[in-house]
Amino acid sequence: MIWILFAVGAGLSWGLYGVASHTGQVELGGPGGILRASAAMKALLCVGMAYFVIAVLTPVLVLGSKGQLNNFNQSGTIWSVLCGALGALGAICIIYAFKNGGSPAFVMPVVFGGAPLVNVLVSMLMHPPKTTPNPLLWVGYVMASAGVGLVLYFKPA
Repeated sequence: MIWILFAVGAGLSWGLYGVASHTGQVELGGPGGILRASAAMKALLCVGMAYFVIAVLTPVLVLGSKGQLNNFNQSGTIWSVLCGALGALGAICIIYAFKNGGSPAFVMPVVFGGAPLVNVLVSMLMHPPKTTPNPLLWVGYVMASAGVGLVLYFKPA
């Protein structure tokens, strides 16, 4: 059950992601906290540098130290690169949402409310369930969507 700790760690990390991204972008915008066009790209560059250090150098060091920096199969490599590209595209979308007037209190509930819904649909398409999904799944979709709406509508000013 250690996976739960890692899932909670991801939730905490990504839960803080929007606030950190927005704050970094505002701070990189210069005096007065104005979101300038260059601030978005500076923020993305900093995000990319962190991804590089954590997601490239760490596995190179760990795999290299064990002599396992070889034998990458094509399918796994393609899917893993696609995963990285989707993560980077998500970061770009979040940065541009902030650049165009969104705030973490609005942007992130849309992102994190929508992502699980997309995940379940795509997962069911790629790995069809053995039985027909319970109709309450669709009720859950409506409730999750309504939950995002309620969070956005009633968020503190």
